[in-house]
Amino acid sequence: MATIRVRDWTKERIEEVREKESHSSHDSVIKALLKDRELAKFAGTSLEGEEKETKGTPDEPTDKIFNNLTVLAELVHADNGVLFLWCPNCGNEIAHLGVENPISIPIFEMECQRCLSRLNQHAIVGIEIGYPIEERIIEETLDEDLKACVIDYWDRTIQRIATEPNPEENLDEEQLIRQFEEFRDEFGWDWPTDIPVIGLKQGKKYHNKRTDDRIEVIEQMAEDRSSANTYRVKKLSNSEGKEEAETELWKPTTVMDLILSRDLYVE
Repeated sequence: MATIRVRDWTKERIEEVREKESHSSHDSVIKALLKDRELAKFAGTSLEGEEKETKGTPDEPTDKIFNNLTVLAELVHADNGVLFLWCPNCGNEIAHLGVENPISIPIFEMECQRCLSRLNQHAIVGIEIGYPIEERIIEETLDEDLKACVIDYWDRTIQRIATEPNPEENLDEEQLIRQFEEFRDEFGWDWPTDIPVIGLKQGKKYHNKRTDDRIEVIEQMAEDRSSANTYRVKKLSNSEGKEEAETELWKPTTVMDLILSRDLYVE
């Protein structure tokens, strides 16, 4: 486990708390401060000496579902400069560190020591000290939050790509979406029925809510790790039996159009 690294301006305060309360390490101090922070929230008061920083930059997402839980690729600020990195696959803390704000991490890779998943900035979750980690672990809801955070980020990223063509220079849309799909398969996640899909899966049924078409993926054809795959699908309807349904070949361009339209859902 990596040790906590803190910025120079916080060291003096943490050392004071460590000596006063006889903590064994910086890690112990920060965990104690986390508990104090939660108590202060319930009491409706602010912590003594706590600096009030105005969060938010033009690049900070405003529609993500968690305030203190953010996929690393879109994290621009860490409360008090302390950041915990977690694996969304097995719910393991892979590192905790001190950072300088604002944060900019365009490329980042790390292997989870527990499940050995090779993660990057599009899957690692950054947790700020305002998130009640210990409470969520006790309630056994941390894994659900990590998964929901990542799925929400993937969904919003694809929506952004679809509505803002080429928002970043040299962005390979197909490769990025294919990467999301690979993480989904590696983690073994069943995709939620209320969020448009990020890719197809052999043996699954889908519903195009715009056209009301229902299809079943019969076979995944030759795989290309850098782009969408080709699939043989069977169109279904309420009046037709499975044997009578129409079979089609969906090439990568068709698959990409359906994913970017955000109309296709798991049946």
